Amino acid sequence: MSDEKPILLEHDGSVAIVTLNRPHAMNALSRQLFTELYATMDKLDEDDETSVIVVTGAGDRAFSAGADIKEMARLAEQDVPPPSSNFSEHSWRFATGRKPRIGALNGLCYGGGGVLSTSFDIRVGCDKTRFRFLAVTYGRINNSWLLPTIVGLPMAREYLLTGRVVEPDEALAAGLLNHLVPQDQVLTKALEIAQDIAKNDQRMVQGAKRLIDGNIGRSWRAQFEEELDEQKEKLAPTPVLEGFASFIDRKGTG
Repeated sequence: MSDEKPILLEHDGSVAIVTLNRPHAMNALSRQLFTELYATMDKLDEDDETSVIVVTGAGDRAFSAGADIKEMARLAEQDVPPPSSNFSEHSWRFATGRKPRIGALNGLCYGGGGVLSTSFDIRVGCDKTRFRFLAVTYGRINNSWLLPTIVGLPMAREYLLTGRVVEPDEALAAGLLNHLVPQDQVLTKALEIAQDIAKNDQRMVQGAKRLIDGNIGRSWRAQFEEELDEQKEKLAPTPVLEGFASFIDRKGTG
């Protein structure tokens, strides 16, 4: 058994870089990797020194090829019960976490890896980034609550009901990818976006993410009123002389 760490963590300033580190298994989501990934994300959400989280996969084949089927089969033969923790709830927390998440999708996003990829706020991919939402082919179901918010109902139905491959160009057009770049530039592009976000007012960045996440499914008017309420309380505007200080320094007030 490999003694590699399933999750690697490093920082570039206030940007955290989390790497799924099972390249020999195409970064399959073993129980250990799953558990450590969610624990790491929760920890980073509470770390005031971290502004943005970038997640990528080790190797040049896959971001994640999905659940570790070999491990699942072995544990099923041994009659090992599922983990007591609620992984579906962890998935919700991953998608709606406090800090912006950027997926640097360096290869295949299949099965559970596809589900994980849709949990990011922003996704950067390459010519090796392909998606497959495979649950129905295995007699399971997932992602019905999240994928439609990204690609819309018609394409979500097709992807979830067929389990077919979504090629990179189609993924970009459908909204599964924000950017499509050469493979050796995936992490670079993701970090560029992360640093752009990190430069901004983090109270407002996190507030905007919270509003966008929380308003999915609500009426347009309700979303508008929620923003007004937030501006009166948690997201009160920064004073003009403070918020526009650099502009005023350059241009003056006259």
